Amino acid sequence: MHIFFTGATGLIGRHLCPFLLHHHDITVLSRNPTKAKVLLGHRVNAVSSLDDVDLNTVDIVINLAGEPIVNKRWSDKQKAKIRDSRIIITQAISDAINQCHTPPHTFISGSAIGYYGRQGKTQVDENNTEPHDEFSHQLCRDWELAALKAESDDTRVCLLRTGIVLAKKGGALGKMLPAFKLCLGGPIGNGEQGMSWIHIDDMVQLILFLIRNQDISGAVNATAPHPVSNKQFSQSLGKALSRPAFMPMPAAVLNVLMGEMADLLTTGQFVVPKKALENNYRFHFSEIDAALKSLV
Repeated sequence: MHIFFTGATGLIGRHLCPFLLHHHDITVLSRNPTKAKVLLGHRVNAVSSLDDVDLNTVDIVINLAGEPIVNKRWSDKQKAKIRDSRIIITQAISDAINQCHTPPHTFISGSAIGYYGRQGKTQVDENNTEPHDEFSHQLCRDWELAALKAESDDTRVCLLRTGIVLAKKGGALGKMLPAFKLCLGGPIGNGEQGMSWIHIDDMVQLILFLIRNQDISGAVNATAPHPVSNKQFSQSLGKALSRPAFMPMPAAVLNVLMGEMADLLTTGQFVVPKKALENNYRFHFSEIDAALKSLV
């Protein structure tokens, strides 16, 4: 099959591409095609514009492009950049698919559990109809709506509502490790907020699972079956590193340092992957202790 991939040089893409290259032809969209080929291998076909790809020749589109959401404080300008980096390319892909006479049969497009907004201690799955209306929800809602415009009898659309992806290098875990290794790690605020996580191995395998199982469509929570509180996560990470994890980060300090973006850390959700489980996906890492032990 021919797969067209955006966001391939990101955390998930770098882990997913080697699996896809075993059996498929891969074309990736990158602002720097030369760098993309260095990172992903010479067998990848890298292009710098959507116009360089004929989607009539593509079987599957995987769309994971987007400005990192926690790299900079959320000014109005940064919010617009975060939105535009996701929605503009997603809309362009949907438009291109709609113009095809033989469109891709599958469009797997990124989203995030931020779709649900803060949910307190309530456990939520894909059937949740009461998202908290805040920036993260509005972003994911509009991102998903842009992808769903490609849906037709010929093209199914899967929306990956991704949780906190845990990997050895990069991502959220990479940002946490230095403090925990110095015995400065601990819960954020009261530590009761939900952390819905997924091991990078399961993230990759779940996408491959969606490619194989063509009767699955719509929103799919890419999270492990057992979300934990921030306090539980901190204790598990400390245990994996053989370090204490009792240095709390006051929410008020984060609010001063990060502004509105601090809400991502001080509030959260307990999200479960109901659709994946109902379709018999078997998680390699369903418990946080085993997941962190394998990574650190």
